[in-house]
Amino acid sequence: MARSDMSDLEWEFIKAVLPNKSRGVKRVDDRRVINGIFYVLRTGIPWADLPGEYGPPTTVYNRFNRWSYAGHWDRIMEAIADAHNVDTVMVDGTSIRAHHAATTLKKRPAPVLGSFARRIRNKDSCTYKSGRPADPV
Repeated sequence: MARSDMSDLEWEFIKAVLPNKSRGVKRVDDRRVINGIFYVLRTGIPWADLPGEYGPPTTVYNRFNRWSYAGHWDRIMEAIADAHNVDTVMVDGTSIRAHHAATTLKKRPAPVLGSFARRIRNKDSCTYKSGRPADPV
């Protein structure tokens, strides 16, 4: 067990609010998968780089997605908030770093004709394609 994995007390609380699937193939150990989900979210690594101790990355990723769409994470957070008698839950994002690609828009090459290419008139009205009124001719 890694130092960042859930303690037994935390696991007992979360286990009580997890969905129980009683039919079909037996699920992979929920505690191991949830620890893997927390590891990926905490470190920011790609799902494919998840250490093997947490199970197959596709299993961890699929469980995270399915539970997100089904609203299970919201129910877990509500149960935690109710257990601590809080009305508001806040997440501190000050230490989250944006990906370097998110800093600027992708630069597009300039059109061959420059601003002239944007002045193509719409045949049906006296406006440009952008909707700006045309200059009188």
